[in-house]
Amino acid sequence: MDEQADEQVSEQVDALRRELCEYGRRAAALGLVIGTSGNLSARDGDLVVVTPSGVALDRLSPEDCPVVDLDGRVVRGERKPSSETPMHLALYRETGARAVVHTHSVFATVVASTMTELPPIHYNALLLGGAVRVAPYATYGTPELARNVIAAIEGRQAALMANHGAVTIGGGDEGGMEQAFEATRLLEWLCEVYVRALGVGRPTVLTEDQLTAVIERALQG
Repeated sequence: MDEQADEQVSEQVDALRRELCEYGRRAAALGLVIGTSGNLSARDGDLVVVTPSGVALDRLSPEDCPVVDLDGRVVRGERKPSSETPMHLALYRETGARAVVHTHSVFATVVASTMTELPPIHYNALLLGGAVRVAPYATYGTPELARNVIAAIEGRQAALMANHGAVTIGGGDEGGMEQAFEATRLLEWLCEVYVRALGVGRPTVLTEDQLTAVIERALQG
Protein backbone atom coordinates (compact mmCIF):
# COMPACT_ATOMS: atom_id res chain seq x y z
CA MET A 1 0.00 0.00 0.00
CA ASP A 2 1.48 3.37 -1.00
CA GLU A 3 1.74 6.29 1.40
CA GLN A 4 -1.27 8.14 0.00
CA ALA A 5 -3.52 5.07 0.18
CA ASP A 6 -2.29 4.31 3.71
CA GLU A 7 -3.14 7.85 4.78
CA GLN A 8 -6.62 7.54 3.28
CA VAL A 9 -7.25 4.28 5.16
CA SER A 10 -6.03 5.91 8.36
CA GLU A 11 -8.46 8.80 7.90
CA GLN A 12 -11.36 6.39 7.27
CA VAL A 13 -10.50 4.34 10.35
CA ASP A 14 -10.25 7.47 12.48
CA ALA A 15 -13.69 8.54 11.23
CA LEU A 16 -15.12 5.15 12.25
CA ARG A 17 -13.54 5.47 15.69
CA ARG A 18 -15.29 8.81 16.17
CA GLU A 19 -18.54 7.30 14.88
CA LEU A 20 -18.39 4.46 17.41
CA CYS A 21 -17.98 6.99 20.21
CA GLU A 22 -20.96 8.99 18.97
CA TYR A 23 -23.27 5.99 18.73
CA GLY A 24 -21.96 4.54 21.97
CA ARG A 25 -23.07 7.70 23.76
CA ARG A 26 -26.45 7.56 22.02
CA ALA A 27 -26.94 3.92 23.01
CA ALA A 28 -26.20 4.73 26.64
CA ALA A 29 -28.43 7.82 26.62
CA LEU A 30 -31.36 5.77 25.30
CA GLY A 31 -30.84 3.05 27.90
CA LEU A 32 -29.93 0.43 25.31
CA VAL A 33 -26.77 -0.40 27.27
CA ILE A 34 -25.72 -0.03 30.87
CA GLY A 35 -22.22 0.18 32.28
CA THR A 36 -19.73 -1.71 30.14
CA SER A 37 -22.33 -4.00 28.57
CA GLY A 38 -22.88 -3.96 24.82
CA ASN A 39 -20.47 -3.32 21.97
CA LEU A 40 -20.32 -1.76 18.53
CA SER A 41 -18.10 -2.17 15.49
CA ALA A 42 -17.72 -0.87 11.97
CA ARG A 43 -15.82 -2.24 8.99
CA ASP A 44 -13.63 -0.54 6.42
CA GLY A 45 -12.25 -3.02 3.92
CA ASP A 46 -10.19 -5.63 5.76
CA LEU A 47 -10.14 -3.61 8.99
CA VAL A 48 -12.72 -3.49 11.77
CA VAL A 49 -12.96 -0.83 14.45
CA VAL A 50 -14.52 -2.22 17.62
CA THR A 51 -15.32 -0.87 21.06
CA PRO A 52 -12.91 -1.99 23.77
CA SER A 53 -13.44 -4.38 26.64
CA GLY A 54 -14.23 -2.91 30.03
CA VAL A 55 -15.02 0.68 29.00
CA ALA A 56 -18.52 2.16 29.29
CA LEU A 57 -19.81 3.21 25.87
CA ASP A 58 -20.66 6.72 27.08
CA ARG A 59 -17.06 7.27 28.19
CA LEU A 60 -15.27 6.25 25.02
CA SER A 61 -12.70 8.36 23.24
CA PRO A 62 -11.66 7.55 19.65
CA GLU A 63 -8.22 6.31 20.67
CA ASP A 64 -9.87 3.81 23.05
CA CYS A 65 -11.28 1.85 20.09
CA PRO A 66 -8.90 -0.85 18.84
CA VAL A 67 -8.61 -1.73 15.17
CA VAL A 68 -8.41 -5.40 14.21
CA ASP A 69 -8.11 -7.34 10.99
CA LEU A 70 -10.68 -9.94 9.96
CA ASP A 71 -8.75 -12.60 11.87
CA GLY A 72 -8.99 -10.59 15.09
CA ARG A 73 -5.39 -9.42 15.26
CA VAL A 74 -5.03 -5.94 16.77
CA VAL A 75 -3.33 -3.65 14.26
CA ARG A 76 -3.91 -0.34 16.03
CA GLY A 77 -4.74 0.74 19.57
CA GLU A 78 -3.67 -0.14 23.08
CA ARG A 79 -6.89 -1.46 24.57
CA LYS A 80 -8.19 -5.01 24.41
CA PRO A 81 -11.03 -5.50 21.89
CA SER A 82 -14.50 -6.38 23.16
CA SER A 83 -14.95 -9.99 24.23
CA GLU A 84 -17.69 -10.24 21.58
CA THR A 85 -15.27 -9.41 18.75
CA PRO A 86 -15.43 -13.01 17.42
CA MET A 87 -19.18 -12.63 16.86
CA HIS A 88 -18.70 -9.29 15.11
CA LEU A 89 -16.03 -10.73 12.82
CA ALA A 90 -18.18 -13.74 12.01
CA LEU A 91 -21.01 -11.42 10.99
CA TYR A 92 -18.68 -9.49 8.70
CA ARG A 93 -17.39 -12.68 7.12
CA GLU A 94 -20.82 -14.22 6.58
CA THR A 95 -22.97 -11.19 5.70
CA GLY A 96 -22.61 -7.95 3.81
CA ALA A 97 -22.58 -6.00 7.06
CA ARG A 98 -20.64 -2.78 7.41
CA ALA A 99 -21.57 -2.24 11.07
CA VAL A 100 -22.73 -4.31 14.05
CA VAL A 101 -24.53 -3.19 17.21
CA HIS A 102 -24.91 -5.52 20.20
CA THR A 103 -26.92 -4.44 23.24
CA HIS A 104 -28.39 -5.81 26.44
CA SER A 105 -31.49 -3.63 26.25
CA VAL A 106 -34.27 -4.46 28.69
CA PHE A 107 -37.19 -5.53 26.50
CA ALA A 108 -35.04 -7.33 23.94
CA THR A 109 -33.44 -9.30 26.75
CA VAL A 110 -36.84 -10.11 28.26
CA VAL A 111 -38.05 -11.55 24.95
CA ALA A 112 -34.73 -13.32 24.37
CA SER A 113 -35.04 -14.96 27.78
CA THR A 114 -38.57 -16.27 27.30
CA MET A 115 -39.23 -16.97 23.61
CA THR A 116 -37.77 -18.64 20.53
CA GLU A 117 -38.67 -15.72 18.26
CA LEU A 118 -40.29 -12.31 18.32
CA PRO A 119 -43.38 -12.64 16.10
CA PRO A 120 -44.48 -9.80 13.79
CA ILE A 121 -46.81 -7.96 16.12
CA HIS A 122 -46.46 -4.85 13.94
CA TYR A 123 -45.81 -4.49 10.22
CA ASN A 124 -42.59 -2.57 10.94
CA ALA A 125 -41.09 -5.96 11.76
CA LEU A 126 -40.72 -6.26 7.98
CA LEU A 127 -37.98 -3.61 8.18
CA LEU A 128 -35.92 -6.19 10.07
CA GLY A 129 -36.87 -9.02 7.71
CA GLY A 130 -39.90 -10.38 9.59
CA ALA A 131 -40.06 -12.43 12.76
CA VAL A 132 -36.85 -12.03 14.74
CA ARG A 133 -35.29 -15.36 15.69
CA VAL A 134 -33.68 -16.06 19.06
CA ALA A 135 -30.24 -17.67 18.77
CA PRO A 136 -29.77 -20.55 21.25
CA TYR A 137 -27.78 -19.69 24.33
CA ALA A 138 -24.00 -20.04 24.34
CA THR A 139 -21.29 -18.47 26.47
CA TYR A 140 -20.41 -14.95 25.36
CA GLY A 141 -17.34 -14.54 23.19
CA THR A 142 -17.32 -18.15 21.98
CA PRO A 143 -17.33 -19.58 18.45
CA GLU A 144 -20.53 -21.42 19.37
CA LEU A 145 -22.34 -18.16 20.08
CA ALA A 146 -21.06 -16.69 16.82
CA ARG A 147 -22.38 -19.71 14.88
CA ASN A 148 -25.77 -19.49 16.62
CA VAL A 149 -26.10 -15.82 15.80
CA ILE A 150 -25.12 -16.32 12.16
CA ALA A 151 -27.85 -18.94 11.77
CA ALA A 152 -30.47 -16.79 13.53
CA ILE A 153 -29.77 -13.62 11.56
CA GLU A 154 -29.84 -15.24 8.11
CA GLY A 155 -32.15 -13.19 5.90
CA ARG A 156 -32.66 -10.66 8.68
CA GLN A 157 -31.16 -7.44 9.95
CA ALA A 158 -31.52 -8.47 13.59
CA ALA A 159 -31.38 -11.43 15.92
CA LEU A 160 -31.99 -11.96 19.61
CA MET A 161 -29.60 -13.97 21.76
CA ALA A 162 -31.14 -16.28 24.36
CA ASN A 163 -30.72 -14.98 27.93
CA HIS A 164 -28.32 -12.35 26.62
CA GLY A 165 -29.50 -9.51 24.40
CA ALA A 166 -29.76 -8.39 20.80
CA VAL A 167 -27.60 -7.86 17.74
CA THR A 168 -28.30 -5.88 14.57
CA ILE A 169 -26.35 -5.22 11.39
CA GLY A 170 -26.19 -2.39 8.89
CA GLY A 171 -25.04 -2.69 5.29
CA GLY A 172 -24.17 -0.50 2.35
CA ASP A 173 -21.06 1.51 1.63
CA GLU A 174 -22.27 4.42 3.77
CA GLY A 175 -24.52 4.73 6.77
CA GLY A 176 -23.92 1.21 8.01
CA MET A 177 -23.75 2.25 11.65
CA GLU A 178 -26.85 4.41 11.37
CA GLN A 179 -28.73 1.46 9.83
CA ALA A 180 -27.59 -0.92 12.54
CA PHE A 181 -28.40 1.55 15.29
CA GLU A 182 -31.87 2.32 13.96
CA ALA A 183 -32.50 -1.42 13.65
CA THR A 184 -31.57 -1.76 17.33
CA ARG A 185 -34.00 0.99 18.30
CA LEU A 186 -36.77 -0.59 16.21
CA LEU A 187 -36.10 -4.05 17.66
CA GLU A 188 -36.30 -2.73 21.21
CA TRP A 189 -39.58 -0.93 20.39
CA LEU A 190 -41.09 -4.08 18.87
CA CYS A 191 -40.02 -6.11 21.91
CA GLU A 192 -41.52 -3.53 24.27
CA VAL A 193 -44.81 -3.48 22.36
CA TYR A 194 -45.01 -7.25 22.56
CA VAL A 195 -44.14 -7.44 26.26
CA ARG A 196 -46.62 -4.70 27.16
CA ALA A 197 -49.31 -6.31 25.01
CA LEU A 198 -48.87 -9.53 26.99
CA GLY A 199 -49.81 -7.56 30.08
CA VAL A 200 -53.17 -6.69 28.52
CA GLY A 201 -54.04 -9.95 26.81
CA ARG A 202 -52.95 -12.27 24.05
CA PRO A 203 -51.13 -10.23 21.37
CA THR A 204 -52.48 -10.48 17.85
CA VAL A 205 -49.75 -11.49 15.42
CA LEU A 206 -49.92 -10.46 11.76
CA THR A 207 -50.43 -13.28 9.29
CA GLU A 208 -48.31 -13.96 6.20
CA ASP A 209 -51.15 -12.65 4.02
CA GLN A 210 -51.32 -9.44 6.03
CA LEU A 211 -47.57 -8.94 5.80
CA THR A 212 -47.63 -9.62 2.06
CA ALA A 213 -50.34 -6.99 1.67
CA VAL A 214 -48.11 -4.48 3.47
CA ILE A 215 -45.23 -5.25 1.11
CA GLU A 216 -47.49 -4.88 -1.92
CA ARG A 217 -48.87 -1.60 -0.59
CA ALA A 218 -45.33 -0.27 -0.04
CA LEU A 219 -44.35 -1.21 -3.61
CA GLN A 220 -47.28 0.84 -4.90
CA GLY A 221 -45.74 3.94 -3.30
